[in-house]
Amino acid sequence: MEMVINNTRLALLQGDITLQNVDVIVNVANSGLMGGGGVDGAIHRAGGTVILEECKKIIAQRGSLPAGQAVITSGGNLAAKYVIHTVGPIWHGGGCGEAEILASAYHESLKLAAVHGLKSISFPSISTGAYGYPLEKAAHVALGTIIRFLKEDRILERVNLVLFDRRSWEVYYRELESLQKH
Repeated sequence: MEMVINNTRLALLQGDITLQNVDVIVNVANSGLMGGGGVDGAIHRAGGTVILEECKKIIAQRGSLPAGQAVITSGGNLAAKYVIHTVGPIWHGGGCGEAEILASAYHESLKLAAVHGLKSISFPSISTGAYGYPLEKAAHVALGTIIRFLKEDRILERVNLVLFDRRSWEVYYRELESLQKH
């Protein structure tokens, strides 16, 4: 599924984010930026040690990365030139500012891509794995945040949401359909 907002193509894809041939992919990192499981581990494995070394330098300079913020490194061995690392919220039931933090993770990643003059970006579904954010709620926040950003910014040419499995893709598809009607 695809839609156009201000000349930017927003697409939902099912697949492996590490194989995306875009300017930048987004990594769902932990605050220490040292790699981990899920998307984070896959990106670090596919990208090689260059990414980890750059992450170590960032942590040495600034300390841990708070949830909702983002930093950028090179893409190492990935097809993507760069990786934006962001930390999503851990789900605690929805009353602890999780939606605001999740929106910030998407917004700060988009802003960082635009500041660096990048034209194409691919996101995974942030915080819906080990951090337990409910998929339907995450899709609503993610797509709403991305669409609002694209209505104000004309730098990006393509934004992909790369969903790992069919169920995730279907949830995001339904949410995008719903947003298009409003």
